[in-house]
Amino acid sequence: MRKLPDRIFNQFDRWRRHLKEIVYNRGQTYPFSFTNMVNTYSTDMNSWIKQTIDLLREERWNEIDVAHLIEEVEDLGKSERRGISSQLTRLLLHLLKWQYQPKRRSDSWLDSITDARTQIELAIEDSPSLKIYPTEQLLDCYQRARRQAAQQTNLDLLTFPLTCEYDLKLVLTENWLPD
Repeated sequence: MRKLPDRIFNQFDRWRRHLKEIVYNRGQTYPFSFTNMVNTYSTDMNSWIKQTIDLLREERWNEIDVAHLIEEVEDLGKSERRGISSQLTRLLLHLLKWQYQPKRRSDSWLDSITDARTQIELAIEDSPSLKIYPTEQLLDCYQRARRQAAQQTNLDLLTFPLTCEYDLKLVLTENWLPD
């Protein structure tokens, strides 16, 4: 079974501890039940997460809202992939602007380039199985970046190459910039 990224697990754990502090310090017991879990999912996501964590830790398998738990875990994976795609698009956009508008180069572009690289690196550190994902998404991300670059620079879309001419390894390399 694959481990949740530490930052996600830590957030769940903080919510669980907070819930226990609220509930147990008042001498109350928490009303866990499957029906209650499904209802809570629809009305209070934060409470549902806290309840689910407690049920998992207490190994109360029959009370867990498995369908929604699966959905949320799947969404975590989608969110990680979406984050990498978004950062790769932002990185390519700023590399295109850097290359095609040399007179407008700025520190903010460099900051965006550096931050996008860092965010991609962190996401892959959290989920090493996503290491190949930027390669899989390069063509789509480049097309989005190309359209955005044309809009933001007021240059014709045809100014930018139809396919990405940057090697992904260079794109992700710290301090590399196109000429």
